[in-house]
Amino acid sequence: MAKVDSKGRIVLPQDVRERLGISPGTEVEIHAEDGKAVVEPEENPEQIIGRLENLVKKTASERGKTSPLEGGTDPIVKKHRDAVQRGAEKNSDV
Repeated sequence: MAKVDSKGRIVLPQDVRERLGISPGTEVEIHAEDGKAVVEPEENPEQIIGRLENLVKKTASERGKTSPLEGGTDPIVKKHRDAVQRGAEKNSDV
């Protein structure tokens, strides 16, 4: 059984750390759930990016094909739109 020290710290048992993939330096989220303290390791950034990419693909397919705005576009809006488009093209090459 782990003990809480005077600063509120606990040591997670090694087998728990190994099962959860928690290594030194891993950030964890701690929250209360049903009267218990729950410790969850930070999500892998690659998993988060993957979920976001899937969400973008799903949203794009539901929305259908879009076309760029024609003429009369504010120069600042055009600059930002072009930057986003270049970024999207660069990421699609990866």
